[in-house]
Amino acid sequence: MAFSGKHLMRAAAAIVSVVALALSAACGSGNGSGSASASSDSSDITQQTVNPGKLTIATGDPAYEPWVMNDKPESGEGYEAAVAYAVAEKMGFKKSDVVWTRTTFDTAIAPGAKDWDMNIQQFGVTDERKKAVDFTSSYYNDSQAIIVKKNGKYANAKSLDDLKDATIGAMVGTEGYKYAKKIKSDVQTFNDDAAVAQALDANQIDALVTSTVECVYMVQSEQVKDAKVVGRIAGSTDPNGMGIVLPKDSKLTSAASKAVDELQSDGTLQKLQDEWLAEYTTDLTELK
Repeated sequence: MAFSGKHLMRAAAAIVSVVALALSAACGSGNGSGSASASSDSSDITQQTVNPGKLTIATGDPAYEPWVMNDKPESGEGYEAAVAYAVAEKMGFKKSDVVWTRTTFDTAIAPGAKDWDMNIQQFGVTDERKKAVDFTSSYYNDSQAIIVKKNGKYANAKSLDDLKDATIGAMVGTEGYKYAKKIKSDVQTFNDDAAVAQALDANQIDALVTSTVECVYMVQSEQVKDAKVVGRIAGSTDPNGMGIVLPKDSKLTSAASKAVDELQSDGTLQKLQDEWLAEYTTDLTELK
């Protein structure tokens, strides 16, 4: 039977409707296979990065040893470089999927959008910084240590009691100040670590207390000349530690933090600390 133009148009419209209904049923709005597929994609961490399939990790410019050896994080050598790759692997990224970039310390923890997924450069975890960025669990918890002059009266101190008569300086309001007060009640206070270092360098004080990482840097850089780290203070481990920074409310934060926790539990972090951070830990005498 022949169809008029009007009949043909109606038939075509019916066919389109049937196809649309079929597609709708295939995709589904609730428990259909299309919905499951979309859910799977949204839960794939590797596709939630600034460049899907790649994990962009930032560090300092330059990056210092022993955190990153030879300023080459891509080598995986140095504590933070090694931790970054271990975390990436736990999150499902291959080493070849990791892309390195550089930022300053201050811009990394400032509010605002970021062009990287994670940033690792010895960021201490604080409540104030948490207002602007996310942190993973701690991958390293620093301690407090004491610097004295190599040729000074307290160069051979073996305990905190050996320093009870020393003139001790510390930055006000810090963990260093808190532990200096445990040695003696009369502690000279300064506004920043640089001022404390200058005072020791000029022999205005006999010893200073600050974080172990900072102490080692002050000696190695000769910020305090002819000085030595006489030891770490027993029981002074920072409870907050250092965390990997992520943009505020990042979709990766939970997975990255879980990865750090697993590396802590399986002994990987301790192994890497023994390999790369001995100068802050086992190489130093523990002062009790």
